[in-house]
Amino acid sequence: MKIPLDHICVKTGVLCPRCERLVSSGEVDKFEVDVMRVLLKLEEKNEFKFLKNAVYHKAINIDNFLILVIEVKEHVTSRLLGRLGRALSDELRKRVRVVNRSNTNIREIASQLLYPARVIGVNTLWLPDGTIEHIVRIPRSDSRYLPSNIYALEQVLSVVTGMYVKIRTED
Repeated sequence: MKIPLDHICVKTGVLCPRCERLVSSGEVDKFEVDVMRVLLKLEEKNEFKFLKNAVYHKAINIDNFLILVIEVKEHVTSRLLGRLGRALSDELRKRVRVVNRSNTNIREIASQLLYPARVIGVNTLWLPDGTIEHIVRIPRSDSRYLPSNIYALEQVLSVVTGMYVKIRTED
């Protein structure tokens, strides 16, 4: 797996000056070192061979919920990503959701993040000042299935996609 820190630093827990600089500058959070260590350990298992070609992007911590953003070039089923999330949750002792960022389609990324809530559609709103806003629509009845609060999920979607995203419920 391609990670921003050195493999040796992550496995040993002792960071070299370059890796320490990345952690102290805030590019990589301190808890992400533990996540990377577990990912490198899981990569060696037969079940998660796809991690060898994966690229680690970011881990986002919301309350007791962790969202892991990776990029996998080859086709990986959502079931396998769910299994990876369960393996990570067993190791890290918190709920984990794995999002594959290989496709840049906002609807696909939102569906992965908001599951089991359904995504009805995504609207694009062009504002007069030149900014673009994306609105992800979900049924009001599915809002109780969201993994976290709407505001936090909006922030995560914005970070993952690099665009301004809002979540709206509809009847």
